[in-house]
Amino acid sequence: MGRELTHINSRGEALMVEVGSKPESSRQATATGEVSMKSSTLRLVTEGRSKKGDVLAAARIAGIMAAKKTPELIPLCHPIMISSVKIELKPVKSRNCIRVTATVGCTGRTGVEMEALTAVSAAALTIYDMLKAVDREMTIGKIRLLEKKGGQSGHFKRSSK
Repeated sequence: MGRELTHINSRGEALMVEVGSKPESSRQATATGEVSMKSSTLRLVTEGRSKKGDVLAAARIAGIMAAKKTPELIPLCHPIMISSVKIELKPVKSRNCIRVTATVGCTGRTGVEMEALTAVSAAALTIYDMLKAVDREMTIGKIRLLEKKGGQSGHFKRSSK
């Protein structure tokens, strides 16, 4: 059977989970997503010809900033001391997309899955924002957790990417 929801009390009200008594441990999470676009739009990015500037650099910074701001954006997330954020942006010409991958790490009492997912989302939104003038049909999708390490629930790794 599945695990119980932890962010709802016995009356069905939202709550922030108590993590103060949990031991600190090393935690890491990796999430990914994609921004699909026209081939001509992807060429603008790979050739560095976007009128708004370096799309990938802006998306990378946006992803890092978003990971750090996650508890301000997602109501029940704990503020944590993130120790690392890595944003990878890979143009995939065969699929006309940019694959966004974020890996977030910390030593703490709660995981960093939401920080990784938020980083991917903000980086993808930044790509869309910087390119929307030339391609309003872009699609952001396939945002998902790939892997998480550490904590009471142990190791999770998605079986298919």
